[in-house]
Amino acid sequence: MAQKTKNPKKHDRLLELAARHALAEEGGGAERRARETKAGKMSARERVLFLLDEGTFEEADKFVTHRATDFGMDEQRVPGDGFITGYGKVEGRVVFVFAQDFTVFGGSLSETNAAKIVKLMDMAVKVGAPVIGLNDSGGARIQEGVVSLAGYTDIFLRNTLASGVVPQISAIMGPCAGGAVYSPAITDFTLMT
Repeated sequence: MAQKTKNPKKHDRLLELAARHALAEEGGGAERRARETKAGKMSARERVLFLLDEGTFEEADKFVTHRATDFGMDEQRVPGDGFITGYGKVEGRVVFVFAQDFTVFGGSLSETNAAKIVKLMDMAVKVGAPVIGLNDSGGARIQEGVVSLAGYTDIFLRNTLASGVVPQISAIMGPCAGGAVYSPAITDFTLMT
């Protein structure tokens, strides 16, 4: 039997992918995470992993970044763009969850992470599973102007369409403003820390 030879290009791609995963999991960086920890707050990723049954979280759109170029935003791209989205299980039941990462642009909503939430909510309605939002956000990302505000209209529409179809649960985990509180206000359950 012939021995398999290693494919160096494949190995390099796997190393690059591992590095991209690690970068995405850094959020706004060690210094900002330390500030949040000092204030007694878990990171967005820690919150998701704490909420869900161990080993069940499947993250979606981990490498998405915003598309804004004004106000120096083209030089400030963070994989995931400050929102953790995906699905997992709570007590064995499938749930869809998103968490806003305050260490990335104050957890503000961009056009692209609005699309991540909309996608998540659409999947939840399709399979009949609850949606849980862990909110810690300053609202719309002002650097993006009306496109971030338009993202909230898409989310509000999903909130109303999902009402009575799937449970919608919101947890206010830190300072929130604007759409970051309007959407939770129209969900089924709102918890605040």
